[in-house]
Amino acid sequence: MSSLEFRATPFLAGSHRILQSSEGIGEVSLATVEKYANTLLDFGRNPERITQITMTTLNQPLSLAKRGRIAGQYSSDEGAVVFEGDCLQLLSTIPSGEIDLVVTSPPYNLGKSYERRQGLKPYIAQQKSVIQECARVLKSTGSICWQVGNYVDDGAITPLDIVLFPIFIELGFRLRNRIVWHFEHGLHCSRRLSGRYETILWFTKGDDYHFDVDPIRVPQKYPGKKYFKGPRAGEYSCNPLGKNPGDLWTIPNVKSNHVEKTEHPCQFPVELIERLVLALTRPGDRVLDPYLGVGTSVIAAIRHGRRGIGAEILPEYAKISRERIALAAEGSLEVRPMNRPVFDPQDAGKQLTTAPWNEIQSSGSQQILFDGGKEGRSPK
Repeated sequence: MSSLEFRATPFLAGSHRILQSSEGIGEVSLATVEKYANTLLDFGRNPERITQITMTTLNQPLSLAKRGRIAGQYSSDEGAVVFEGDCLQLLSTIPSGEIDLVVTSPPYNLGKSYERRQGLKPYIAQQKSVIQECARVLKSTGSICWQVGNYVDDGAITPLDIVLFPIFIELGFRLRNRIVWHFEHGLHCSRRLSGRYETILWFTKGDDYHFDVDPIRVPQKYPGKKYFKGPRAGEYSCNPLGKNPGDLWTIPNVKSNHVEKTEHPCQFPVELIERLVLALTRPGDRVLDPYLGVGTSVIAAIRHGRRGIGAEILPEYAKISRERIALAAEGSLEVRPMNRPVFDPQDAGKQLTTAPWNEIQSSGSQQILFDGGKEGRSPK
């Protein structure tokens, strides 16, 4: 193989893996890939040849979803389910201990089209009823990821992760991470700092849970770093698969120019959920989103060989969900790839990154710029 740039991914059958390199994609035996991986892990041999190593699950939907079947009611053998209605109705049809991962972003009680604004206390009570049902259907080895932002009332904010945290603790959950999702675009505030992050609370039911960091590793900051003392002095110290991504994730939110944008005002980016699906589940596991929106959680699940289940109360969003899931199942849904670097404005060219007031300062026209073209006015 002329290049060590590859992706080794578990195949659904379990006995083979897919090897993708600069020379194409082919199915090879598991033993062959593991032997090749062991060579790579002996990182000191040919480090200059290693360009990129990433591990991820195969972007291949389960067969049921692949045939285009998207069920409207829950059944344990379905690959994709979009329930059109209240999430509590869907949850009532799921047997206890069926779900491996619950991942969702509930309404923030802001009066969006898909929710009815109410006081904070009744909102918390409503959330508690949903969380209790999610706890019931979750396996003892499962995880819950509750992604939230702020409730805003008359300019004052209430972080929803703070008010919802006690509900999970009362139910016996254990918080593993409070993941900060940072993004660079959003509403511009005039009387407080603009919000540019939200949080994901990752809970497990107990201490026996699945977590695999390898599929979501990110490039090392110093891949050429070596041990400087001890028995391994001179050897490369980094994991060649990449580093743990940590609990601060910078992932673009879905705004007007995002490739995944639909009419939903608060849409999940697929790559955000992909990280959780890949790290917290295995192929064939069930992923549930009680507030499905336009289908992102199910899309992330079936793209990686998991089963996806979700409820959406608005028919127009349920319709978009089914359309997007069908495209994802056939491999034609356009998404932003995981681990693509965040866009650098310098790539947009000088016109967008050069401040016009700096350029015209020498011409004596700066005051005209700030005065909207009215000459003769003095600055205040």
